[in-house]
Amino acid sequence: MKLYTVPAAPNPTKVMLYIAEREAAGLDMGIEQVRVNTLKGEQNSPEHLRRNPFGALPVLELDDGRYLTESLSIIHFLDETFPENSMLGIDPLERSFARDLERIVELRIATPIARYVHVTNSPFGLPADPKAAAEIEASLPKALGYIEEMLSDGRSLLLGERVSIADCTLQSGLQFARFGKAEVIGDYPNIQAWDQAYRARPAALAVLKF
Repeated sequence: MKLYTVPAAPNPTKVMLYIAEREAAGLDMGIEQVRVNTLKGEQNSPEHLRRNPFGALPVLELDDGRYLTESLSIIHFLDETFPENSMLGIDPLERSFARDLERIVELRIATPIARYVHVTNSPFGLPADPKAAAEIEASLPKALGYIEEMLSDGRSLLLGERVSIADCTLQSGLQFARFGKAEVIGDYPNIQAWDQAYRARPAALAVLKF
């Protein structure tokens, strides 16, 4: 299998962290990672558009030549294909809570952060949008406060002592904030402590660039 990806971008980073976490736990999924340079527009090349007509990343090329084009679908496919020591958990309830928290982090924190970067300091040179930036700034505290409270019991990872896809998703969003020079967790000491601890993990050291 091949994973077409790009450093710093949130969705590719989420999948790269997931793979790195599984590898750090001793699993070799045999995935070749291929960089697509989005700053040079390679995501819009005919070659890549044959993989994903939307020109987005990441893309997982399966051994039979088909493609998965959504980050969460890629993670779920890999977790079900390699179920030993699954990052989603061992029973339906555990897996449901893992998926639930990942969706909260993705939809209420990581995606707004990505949009915030693009309306304040877009790496693609998009125009600034102060109105949109203010709306995002107003929306983030509720979700960040939820995670801050969750971490107040001293847990080292979002679901306790076991790494989850929610950790990968949150860190992918925070890396993009650092890349875009956006300060989003300055008022949240528990999230800051989690961030520093997660960035010291072997998987994070192997993947994160910012």
